[in-house]
Amino acid sequence: MTCWGFSWASGKYLSLYGSPITISFFRFALTFISLFLILLFLKEPLKISRKGFLYLFIASGFISLYTFLFFKGLSVGKAGAGGVLVTVLNPIIAYAVILLMERRKPTRNEAIGLFIGLVAGAILLKLVTEASSIFNAGNIYFLLASLSWALLSLFTSKSSRFGAPLAFSFWMYGISMVSLFLFTGIDATLTTVSKADFTFWGNLFFSATITTSMATTFYFIATSKIGAGKASSFIFMVPFSAALGSWIFLNEVPEVHTIAGGLLGIVAVYIINKKN
Repeated sequence: MTCWGFSWASGKYLSLYGSPITISFFRFALTFISLFLILLFLKEPLKISRKGFLYLFIASGFISLYTFLFFKGLSVGKAGAGGVLVTVLNPIIAYAVILLMERRKPTRNEAIGLFIGLVAGAILLKLVTEASSIFNAGNIYFLLASLSWALLSLFTSKSSRFGAPLAFSFWMYGISMVSLFLFTGIDATLTTVSKADFTFWGNLFFSATITTSMATTFYFIATSKIGAGKASSFIFMVPFSAALGSWIFLNEVPEVHTIAGGLLGIVAVYIINKKN
């Protein structure tokens, strides 16, 4: 979770080197390679059941969409604010989606938590003081990223049914890599390589290998063990590290509404997951 938080500052640097689709392709390509090496080291099977192909392709679509929105939001917005907003809203939106899919009414704690979560989201987006702020500084991209991640969690939570979670992640990133390359093309890829320096490759390694291959895969394993809703609750650790990393590496001083909304969102997640 700490790596996820710091990945927002790292992603901000990467967003300066190319379009969101091109940077997403590079991230997935390195992730695919590093996951392959991890699978070889652990001697994990690469086989996925045919019944899981539909889940695999849908998950690939959502992870591609999330990563595109991640870099698109960072290209126009602040890393610290985006990191707090997305990671606070992820578990709240995930729970709301689960309730809708299960067609059940929320418990008392879930209802209270979801309401507080809505208030936290409104504060983070500055909707309380400026209704149009949802369209400012990447907020709309970060909000859509939260929704796509919540939906992604629902499909990765089923991954253990079709094979090893690591193998599911490996093929998911492989499909995403190929799909994004078809959109970005060889010219944009070569242009980014020509501009790449030590800062680019260093942040790409951290973003793809440490954050995506290892941290995200561990998260997917957690969703397969304890479910998407509860696994998402651990994301409350990320806002602090996202704000801290952006402050240290990007000199982005956290604003009052970001701190207030982030703390309120953490309270909401705690209440949602608290037993009645």
